[in-house]
Amino acid sequence: MPDIISQYGFLLLALGCSFSFFMAWGVGANDVANAMGTSVGARAITIKQAIVIAMVFEFAGAWLAGGEVTSTIRSSIIDVEKAGFDEHPELLVYGMLSSLLAAGIWLVFASKHGWPVSTTHSIIGAIIGFALVGISADSVIWSQVWSIVASWVVSPLFSGFIAFCLFMTVQRLVLATDDPFENAKKYVPYYIFLVGFVIAMVTLVKGLKHVGLEITFGQSVLMAVLFGFFTMGIGIFMLKRIKEVSMLSNEDRFKSVERVFAVLMIFTACSMAFAHGSNDVANAIGPLAAINGVIQSGGVFATQSALPMWILLLGAVGIVAGLATWGYRVMSTIGRNITELTPSRGFAAELAAATTVVIASGTGIPVSTTHTLVGAVLGVGIARGIGAINLKIVGKIFISWIVTLPIGAVLSIIFFSIFQAVLG
Repeated sequence: MPDIISQYGFLLLALGCSFSFFMAWGVGANDVANAMGTSVGARAITIKQAIVIAMVFEFAGAWLAGGEVTSTIRSSIIDVEKAGFDEHPELLVYGMLSSLLAAGIWLVFASKHGWPVSTTHSIIGAIIGFALVGISADSVIWSQVWSIVASWVVSPLFSGFIAFCLFMTVQRLVLATDDPFENAKKYVPYYIFLVGFVIAMVTLVKGLKHVGLEITFGQSVLMAVLFGFFTMGIGIFMLKRIKEVSMLSNEDRFKSVERVFAVLMIFTACSMAFAHGSNDVANAIGPLAAINGVIQSGGVFATQSALPMWILLLGAVGIVAGLATWGYRVMSTIGRNITELTPSRGFAAELAAATTVVIASGTGIPVSTTHTLVGAVLGVGIARGIGAINLKIVGKIFISWIVTLPIGAVLSIIFFSIFQAVLG
């Protein structure tokens, strides 16, 4: 019924822009805070510095690698042929508006309570909800949904295991030695190389896929190795400026060691922000691109639509605004409340999360950045003993993960019904 599109097109697009900005704000308050939380919690950077880093690198990631073409059906959750959007394009518009609003509200609620939830799963749950009510249960690709559910268990366990192993190497090579400061300066450059390599792989394998650059896996590995050596060189230069404080006590001795590892955390914070901006901005602007595509074409549905730069800009600004205003809430949960983090522990968690994302991207397993990072922080906590983990906080986080998909779906169904009732 293209009449609805022509009659209410401007209103629907204005609502889409508002809801998309709201969703992007939620992504900034929750998801970006996840990426920054370990660095802030480890006191490698301050919250103000985290916001500045995010403003620069999240924006750069979204703008440079956010993509020129965005699929209007997020994450292949809906079977386009069974959906019937050709005959009723307004259903797609209602559905995407409902999904943005539903996911945005849940992210704001979760952020207020300091719960790190998945923005990807929030929007997927919302899309499933409107598809069930507005189209049919057959239109939902359930195999994709079950693989997402499986990732709730697999990704935290995998990243937790990697973080555990990484931190144990730090313990053995640096912290438990007779001269931890000298050993830190000796081995940290290799860790910096690893950080540069893994983060470059995140960006090349997962982040730049939207740009349309045809980079093979082999080329990605070669470029990532070169970038690893580049970051290693910068790191060695920065480490030369760190001098050991006079050893008055054992505590002062380890403060010097943690200052060496703090250099690592600056690299991981900048790089994770870029990788996150290039990927997760699509959660907020993908549905808006779909709405804009249908309205600009006068009601003609297309499975893919061009992504105007103003939509990318809207998403990038929304993400930065969310982090700057409410990001500190989730940062506290990730960085301080699960287990006490220092730069040597936080680096292990962040690198483990990034590694998990790279491996998942290569194998096609859908994972959440949030889930991998929380699992990694838990892995570091377990390496110090189960008593180092705040199990009450962990329990609340797990419950928030489980309810994300159904809450997104229920809210989306409510909003979809309202749009249908009001606009027809």
